[in-house]
Amino acid sequence: MTIQMLKGKIHRAVVTQAELNYVGSITVDSELLNTAGIYEYEKVQIVDVNNGNRFETYTIAGEPGSGVICLNGAAARCASEGDHVIIMAYADVTPEEAQTHKPKVVFVDDDNHIARVTHYEKAGALYDDERL
Repeated sequence: MTIQMLKGKIHRAVVTQAELNYVGSITVDSELLNTAGIYEYEKVQIVDVNNGNRFETYTIAGEPGSGVICLNGAAARCASEGDHVIIMAYADVTPEEAQTHKPKVVFVDDDNHIARVTHYEKAGALYDDERL
């Protein structure tokens, strides 16, 4: 048996573009993806902090250091430019792995550049704070 747990998260990124006439997905600065441990084409859940929408899509790696967060296709209707979103990826782990699993969390500034990288403890508190 496996259970699904949070693997990596980009917290409160600002949507920089919304391209309705595109095949689908979310384009994310590849530096943010790599730091959060999220792979290109990986399924992600996105939560729009401004309007409460939750939806799933997959990632496309954007130019590193660009700060791009672009919702493509139908996802472009779920959030607007300037909205803050949380991008989350999950992993299936065994109950034994879950005992020591610590998700990676990337906090960004208003330009979607990395401000802090951390992990969650079991109780949900942050630790291993790495300020960049």
